[in-house]
Amino acid sequence: MIRTALRILLASTFATSGAVFAQAPERIVFATDWLAEAEHGGFYQAQAEGTYKKYGLDVTLKMGGPQVNGLQLLAAGQLDVVMGDALQVVSAVEQGVPLTAIAATFQKNPAAIIAHPGVANLADLKGKPIAIGAASNTTFWPWLKKRYGFSDDQKRPYGFSVQPFLADPALSQQGFATSEPFSIEKGGVKPVVFLLADLGYPPYAEALVVTRATLDKRSDALARFVRASAEGWKSYLANPAPGNALIKRDNPEMSDELLAYSHRKMKEYAIVAGGDAATKGLLTMTDARWTSTIDFLRDASLTKAGVDYGKAYTLGIVKDVKVLP
Repeated sequence: MIRTALRILLASTFATSGAVFAQAPERIVFATDWLAEAEHGGFYQAQAEGTYKKYGLDVTLKMGGPQVNGLQLLAAGQLDVVMGDALQVVSAVEQGVPLTAIAATFQKNPAAIIAHPGVANLADLKGKPIAIGAASNTTFWPWLKKRYGFSDDQKRPYGFSVQPFLADPALSQQGFATSEPFSIEKGGVKPVVFLLADLGYPPYAEALVVTRATLDKRSDALARFVRASAEGWKSYLANPAPGNALIKRDNPEMSDELLAYSHRKMKEYAIVAGGDAATKGLLTMTDARWTSTIDFLRDASLTKAGVDYGKAYTLGIVKDVKVLP
């Protein structure tokens, strides 16, 4: 009788635990901010190595691109999580769109000013031509004007190509420290790269953004997504091969050479694992960093009266992740 009772108890226990593990993974649709590249590597790594599945998630990775407005699709309920710049989230809050950042991939914004050899300091570019994109007029250009005395008459159109830079030794340009310098080097010029984050430019980049409704209803799933993504980044920085295979599947034009270059530069500049991430964990955010971002916007007269900028982010999800590099 005792054996029979034990068998019944064990059978009941296994049936119950099996039911728990047999539950369908929770689906999350996540969109990056551009075509698949090394800058998205940790998310692809978490997919490739089954880390999302380990945390009970069925994650679909969607690529962004020049014709994709991820935040708009997020607000419309077509996506669950979107990669976006911190300043984009601030702008959404100003417009009354209920979005909030729950984590930040890049502890250092990779935005850079790229100059020709011989330029020793960023201040040396005052009064000289710099190719700047239209979107930069409300991001780092006001910061450059205030900090270095740059003026609008220095600006030249930026067409997302390095060819004008290669053709004109007097021209500098904007870019990401992890990508454009690669193309410039391939063009025969060894550029001087000024990473703006190392000079004090404060906004996070590649923040993970959700609607506040999703945050309220799915906080547990979002916490698992952030933790799995942080583990993916830790793994990708150590050995990017699994993630790179999926990146090349989604973006066949991505070369092994550029993937290796971008991976190396992310580590060299400590873009993902530097700053607060070194002690608080990958994908972390802090009140101090967000405060400095809002202060920069106020100093540049880029804020509006009566807006609660604290709604642009929450530390509730990322504070307990603490996946150290």
